Amino acid sequence: MKKMIYSIFLVIISFFSCASDDTATDIPQTSNDLYFPPTDSNIWETLSLEELEWNETVLQSLLDYVESKNTKAFLILKNGKIAVEWYGNGEDANSNLAWNSAAKTLVAFTTGIAQNEGFLNINDASKGYLDNGWSNLTPEQESDITIWNHLTMTTGLDYTVINNNCTDPDCFIYKNEPGSFWYYHNGTYTILHDIVSGAVNTDFNSYFNAKLKNKIGMQGAWIPFGYYKLYYSNARSMARFGLLNLNKGIWNGINILNDENYFNDMTNASQNLNKAYGYLWWLNGKDSYRGPGLTSEFQGKLIPNAPDDLIAGLGKNDQKMYIIPSQNLVIIRMGDDAGESLLGPSSFDNDLWEEINKLIYYTN
Repeated sequence: MKKMIYSIFLVIISFFSCASDDTATDIPQTSNDLYFPPTDSNIWETLSLEELEWNETVLQSLLDYVESKNTKAFLILKNGKIAVEWYGNGEDANSNLAWNSAAKTLVAFTTGIAQNEGFLNINDASKGYLDNGWSNLTPEQESDITIWNHLTMTTGLDYTVINNNCTDPDCFIYKNEPGSFWYYHNGTYTILHDIVSGAVNTDFNSYFNAKLKNKIGMQGAWIPFGYYKLYYSNARSMARFGLLNLNKGIWNGINILNDENYFNDMTNASQNLNKAYGYLWWLNGKDSYRGPGLTSEFQGKLIPNAPDDLIAGLGKNDQKMYIIPSQNLVIIRMGDDAGESLLGPSSFDNDLWEEINKLIYYTN
């Protein structure tokens, strides 16, 4: 049954093109010399490992490693150009794969666009954009929860309910004062789709497609699956979004998110309860972190082997979108879990970076 449903998903997604009438015209490169692939074709310039002076002798062992860890797509961009692109375990460049919770970053970005366009303010109470009766809280309790709380996983809603993916009113129960406790609560994230939709007065998918997806040449689609809203696309589409964020929301000179303050807040520690979390983005280089499904705080960096300035979209079963501004790198990994069926960060992050470092931090 799951295979049949997945096949249906892929058929649906195949109808979604990567461009539309709303696609902006490309203009000259930005000042930091990043390359941006065309929005209306599959052309994407490449760089050789020899040009980069990377250790080509370890490339095959890296690819063997990712293949052994159930990886289906693996890409490395340097300066926007493709340095490594590999597909395996039954998939290819045209395969549409689930982002899982890495897609939370898409929603955070889209929320920023809606704020920049004046449709919402993240400091507003979220109830102002939702239907009456969206929760099991009193009106006063609802008024204390802001959009910012949804973006930062600090709504205070009860994470001990039977299913914290649930978005039914009976599943949204008061537990803590908003802003006083961090917990990775999927239901409070998912309802952001409805918050943005209520703000822009159209469905989330249409707004997302017009304001983000089509403008950078992504393909793919949001697919409802129970309480989940999952995004499926090919790996290059995830790489496009990674490149957009590497350039702080600007695509080839075109402002997709024209709000530098929001972008900086989104990709830096948003609160002190989990320093490794921004607005639905994971952050490396902090002195402590909390993980999904846990209430404990762990000392040290989220991914010790990775650069400190790494920001990431991380999803269940080891969907990885790494962005490293200091190195102009975007790294994508999609596939099945690498050994631990976890919601976001996993030990695979550190293990994978141990292998990546052998390739990219090589000098003669």
